[in-house]
Amino acid sequence: MTAPVVLLTTNLARGGAETQVAQLAISLRRRGWQVSVISLLEPSAFERELASSDVPVYSLRMQPGSPNLLALARLVAILRKLRPRILHSHMFHANLLARVTRLICPVPVVISTLHSIAESSRRSGDAGRRDWLYRITDALSDVTVSVSAAGAARHESARAVPRAKLRVIPNGVDVERFRPDAAERARTRDMLDIRDEFVWLAVGRLMWKKDYPTMFRAMARRRTGVLLIAGAGPLESDLRTLASELGVNLRFLGEREDIPELMNACDGLLLSSVVEGLPMVLIEAASSGLLSIATDVAGVREAVLDEHTGYLVPPENPEAFARAMSRLVELSDQARRDMSRAARDHAVARFDLGIVTSEWERLYLSY
Repeated sequence: MTAPVVLLTTNLARGGAETQVAQLAISLRRRGWQVSVISLLEPSAFERELASSDVPVYSLRMQPGSPNLLALARLVAILRKLRPRILHSHMFHANLLARVTRLICPVPVVISTLHSIAESSRRSGDAGRRDWLYRITDALSDVTVSVSAAGAARHESARAVPRAKLRVIPNGVDVERFRPDAAERARTRDMLDIRDEFVWLAVGRLMWKKDYPTMFRAMARRRTGVLLIAGAGPLESDLRTLASELGVNLRFLGEREDIPELMNACDGLLLSSVVEGLPMVLIEAASSGLLSIATDVAGVREAVLDEHTGYLVPPENPEAFARAMSRLVELSDQARRDMSRAARDHAVARFDLGIVTSEWERLYLSY
């Protein structure tokens, strides 16, 4: 049995970073690590999966936007009980809390993880404030890891993290769960009552960072095919209104747990984000052999090889997005098969969860 590890996360919800935390915890546990997960906010996902893998989950019961000294006391109590050798934090608020907690509850190793190119809210100047907080607390972290090279470069240029303490370890995906499956494609299309139309898929929270309006306006320019949206979020009502105004043929599916099946059923994946890190959905799509059209932000080009496994377009540009959609639809069957195979090969070679877990293990064991 290896040394205890605690994964401290801002949240456990149906999001890309949170998915990665849960998957890493389960993967490490299967390899014999003593792993526990602590969420600042009350978890809304992954508790069942973690419990079934014998990974304890704790909650600090914090509320969004509300500093809470009692939560700090809870974290200290949990850490004193678990006595981890490594405290591995994920996302801005958890990263800061892990660092501050080290002042009153010494932990041998603290690792911070950056899941976005700019861990900020929509407020102007927020990224700069967070960069400054990273900078002044850097001495309390042994190493900072970015999930993308683009994210590492931005934080280094902003002097949020010195180059000597930066590493890059990408997100990982279960390449056996996300894989092409012709039988599953037929079954899921039948379940969704999809016939011969070209089907696009978008997966992610309905929030400003994903910029769904650009995607909808690109879809409206084409006037063909159907768009399935798997996700929920604060902008759902506004997006439903916009879709109706534009006359877009789409379906809101809500939060789904059958993403591998949906990816097999669909013909292309769309991502129109203005801010990202290394989007899990693009890695999952590639592993499934599903071609993607995505905005060229942050680490997106590390997941989508332009012209080879999909197409990259400028952010907030519905015209360019629509043109890329047309290119993908008009691909010959052979070109589509070649690109699909290339996407799968890229995912397996770089983002296989087993390979990524081994990278984390090597980092843990280096301290």
